[in-house]
Amino acid sequence: MALSPKLDLRQTQSLVMTPLLMQSIRLLQLSHVELEQFIEQEIEKNPLLERDEASGDGFSFEGRDISDGRGPVDGGDFPRNAGADDGLDDSGGNEQNDHWLVSGESTSSGSMSETFDSSLENIFPDDPGTHDFIAGDLASQWKSFSGDGYVSTGGEGFNLEQVTASPLTLRDHVGEQIIFAFENAADRLIAAELADHLDEMGYLRVDADEIAARLGTDTAHIGRLIAVLQTFEPAGLFARDLAECLALQLRAKDRLDPAMAMLLQNLELLAKRDFQSLRKLCRVGDTDLLDMLQEIRLLDPKPGTAFSSGVADSIIPDVHVDRAPDGTWNIELNPDALPRVLVNNIYYATIAKVTASPAEKGFLSECLQNANWLTRSLDQRAQTILKVATEIVRQQAEFLQLGVAHLKPLNLRNVADAIGMHESTVSRVTANKYMLTKRGVFELRYFFNAAISATEGGEQHSSQSVRHQIKLLIDNEKPDDVLSDDTIVDLLKGQGVDIARRTVAKYREAMNIASSVQRRREKKAEASARKGDGNSGFIRRTGVESGRVGK
Repeated sequence: MALSPKLDLRQTQSLVMTPLLMQSIRLLQLSHVELEQFIEQEIEKNPLLERDEASGDGFSFEGRDISDGRGPVDGGDFPRNAGADDGLDDSGGNEQNDHWLVSGESTSSGSMSETFDSSLENIFPDDPGTHDFIAGDLASQWKSFSGDGYVSTGGEGFNLEQVTASPLTLRDHVGEQIIFAFENAADRLIAAELADHLDEMGYLRVDADEIAARLGTDTAHIGRLIAVLQTFEPAGLFARDLAECLALQLRAKDRLDPAMAMLLQNLELLAKRDFQSLRKLCRVGDTDLLDMLQEIRLLDPKPGTAFSSGVADSIIPDVHVDRAPDGTWNIELNPDALPRVLVNNIYYATIAKVTASPAEKGFLSECLQNANWLTRSLDQRAQTILKVATEIVRQQAEFLQLGVAHLKPLNLRNVADAIGMHESTVSRVTANKYMLTKRGVFELRYFFNAAISATEGGEQHSSQSVRHQIKLLIDNEKPDDVLSDDTIVDLLKGQGVDIARRTVAKYREAMNIASSVQRRREKKAEASARKGDGNSGFIRRTGVESGRVGK
């Protein structure tokens, strides 16, 4: 068989992902904040794109437009608040007191004192008039009315952030106390170095030996400085671990007795709810142990977070769902979450007429194409979100009306088949999108949950509703009848839910609910404390016997 080049004509079909198509797909999964950032970037790059925002007409005061925030410099036309009773006659009774403002000549402090018949210290206590005033400059310093009803100086916009105090950080708060706590300059420098190693929770994350070697001092000196730093407010700062943080707070309240110190040394037993071992170690009864636990619950394990300046982003729902009077559901897109972008065709037509270079024409044509594609992609995105949300509401109507116990099992394929879209498209649409209902704000993916089989071939249950049933059973259990995972399985099967024990344990741990053994220990201790049987052969933590400074 001879090998030779030849030409063939073939017709094939293939899916080509163009950059514009990839952009359209990516827009589906962007959240509201991410979409706003993306649009801002596109507006900066594309001169044909602009925001669709209504511009104000300005504020009219006494028939004059002062929307630019500048007040009149002519003292005779200076506006006054409507209805203000300043004791002056509008017919000209204030002319003799205004000549120093409207006059073009320099006015001295002495002549102004004679005009006001008083010393300037009484009129301007912050500026007693030790220098001459120029009428025009003084008039420009007077506050003029702006279009928004606020006041500004010099005709410039007033920025409140320039005069408000910045948030107090943990480093600043500690630095202020270091100045008064240490007299020696070297100790202040070392203390400032230690303060730099505080984490956001207020814990000291540094090795004392390393700091001592680096700063040319000994470890004992560093320990003494840390002991002083641990007396700073709020109590608990500069602790090396959780036990020390809690101990510092208890010491500040004069509540750190030997029993409490032993409890802090065995926090791992407290996490396991091994109250029997804790009673033996602390030599206290049930009542006193519960009192100690209550005191610990009132402490702050992260004292440094009070100075955190982070701002939580607010959730802007993409869809609003309301119940109509006829019983149906109204699903609407949130107008605040819809970006308003327009293509400036007038500007394009104007520039196209004067553009002669082929490169400029190509750039302008590409900008127009990208702008039109972006607006169509945003419109398609909004329609897709509305279509998916409508189908979710249709299938989860019982949840919106009756609660989480009636949440149905739902997956992406069910919604995709119902609206005629691909499953991946529905997945992108439901990512980082939120729905506002009468029951609260839910992420769209909240409505998608796994199905739990029902006994005797009944209707399947959603995993969220099963979690809710498990939580209700545990909340209603009695102290002498704590439900084990096997018992919960039997109770759920009696309600028509076919579930395995390991699934119950997984759901219980996900809801941060302790095991039946730990819950039994805690509830028995609480029951014994309520009955007053808290001695159990141990020393009561009262009076002189416990060595506790009681309340």
